Amino acid sequence: MKPQKRNHITRALLAAGLLSSASMVWAAQVPEGTQLADKQELVRNNGNEPASLDPHKVESDVEYNIISDMFDGLVAVKPDGTIEPRLAASWDNKDNTVWTFHLRPGITWSDGSAITAQDIVWSWQRLISPKTASPYASYPANMHIVNADDIALGKKTADTLGVKALDDNTLQVTLSQPTASFLAMLAHPSLVPVDPVLIKRFGDKWTLPEHFVSSGAYKLSQWVVNERIIGVRNEKYWDNAHTVIEKVTYLPIHSEAADVNRYKAGEIDIAYTLPINQFAMLKKTMGDEVDVSPQLATYYYEFNTTKAPFNDARVRRALNMALDKNIIADKVLGQGQRAAWLISQPEIGGVTLHAPDYASWPQEKRIAEAKKLLAEAGFGENHPLSFNLLYNTSESHQRIAIAVSSMWKKNLGVEAKLQNQEWKTMLDAMHTGNFDVVRYAWIADYDDAATFLNNFRIGDSQNTSQYKNPAYDEALRHAAQATDSAERGKYYQQAEDMLGQDVPAIPVYHYVRTHLVKPWVGGFTPDRLGYYYTKDMYIKKH
Repeated sequence: MKPQKRNHITRALLAAGLLSSASMVWAAQVPEGTQLADKQELVRNNGNEPASLDPHKVESDVEYNIISDMFDGLVAVKPDGTIEPRLAASWDNKDNTVWTFHLRPGITWSDGSAITAQDIVWSWQRLISPKTASPYASYPANMHIVNADDIALGKKTADTLGVKALDDNTLQVTLSQPTASFLAMLAHPSLVPVDPVLIKRFGDKWTLPEHFVSSGAYKLSQWVVNERIIGVRNEKYWDNAHTVIEKVTYLPIHSEAADVNRYKAGEIDIAYTLPINQFAMLKKTMGDEVDVSPQLATYYYEFNTTKAPFNDARVRRALNMALDKNIIADKVLGQGQRAAWLISQPEIGGVTLHAPDYASWPQEKRIAEAKKLLAEAGFGENHPLSFNLLYNTSESHQRIAIAVSSMWKKNLGVEAKLQNQEWKTMLDAMHTGNFDVVRYAWIADYDDAATFLNNFRIGDSQNTSQYKNPAYDEALRHAAQATDSAERGKYYQQAEDMLGQDVPAIPVYHYVRTHLVKPWVGGFTPDRLGYYYTKDMYIKKH
């Protein structure tokens, strides 16, 4: 590796024994002999206009791609799954329930003001407060932070959350029970601190470029809605010595064809995703620039389980059984995706999970059973099932929706009317229950099945299907308390078995991430969650 200058904070940590050379953070690592371009600027398509850049108001990679470049959390998870220190230099715990984090000396916001343990306490209280209405309000409860469940349900106030500042540089988090994936969960972007002074002063307008302050490698320089967002290097960042890219531009191009065209024209360095119908040709003609990475993510169609006829599990299960998911994965997509019969993943967090029995049936047997279930629910030739299928605007989503609706029509005589909306509008429809069936996907927040399964718990802020099954919630409670992966896997299997019968959502396929990446972009390394960070990249001379 090419030696890098270490900043004064890194030197201080090494001298104090709080950070060993072996635990140096994952950042831009430029191989020896690499010639860097004079202009260290990156343009990456981000797929859509973000709903917000407030970490407490968002819920998808569209926003988190940018937030993760501009904010640091206490820790991060490296591509190999190990935990690395970020704003926290070190930590210790008692009985795996009382965790104490020691912040790095001298860390500041991008305006130079100190980041304190009190800022983190305030931020987490804001995240969980019902007043904020965060899509991730339930996340601290899923981590089993003391009182988080009651606060999210409005039974207790946010200031009772089990997190406190022992002093400016020491944070204590108390859990109601040991949580095996606690440190990995801690890396989620919803838990990055935000500046209380700024938010109290400017309210929702704090994310405007003229007010914005950040804690990560980049700060917001420009935001032209539906055109571009620009981040520039944050000179106050504690690990600024390891940042190479000076300027990053995020584009909100949701058309995959336009994304590829602008990439070919030299306007984009990293294309967000590849069009299904161009993938084979791009692989053939630009193979060296095509990147296909596995990803812990599942594409599914979610039901509004409070709305007839989708309040009947027989109808939901019938629609699941009638899909030939292998055709969707292999023919409609054909980029390495796998047919999905689980909401989580077959292999995740050291656990192997099994699909429902009907997943292994011949397609003809599944269709026959689906017809029988629909007939029992009162639907058939004389009373056909008809509903709206909602998806957010994208060529891929449209192709999949057309294939799915065609299968339902052919196999069951069901009429699915296709509707598309822009991303932000669709999210609003989901959270207000204004849909029949909606396309959605879940990218793992951490390497454990709970990141998928918690979304169907009663009262969870991501449970937009409004699925309610106390036995399901009980299985997840037992899983969280499990002391080893075998026991945890037993309860996750119970939860997946219930989803296989109740089907609040139809899993369609498990993801891969596809990108076009210019040969001069170094350090492009997507992690298992599908994220890749500008601070880890550099531009080679070309």
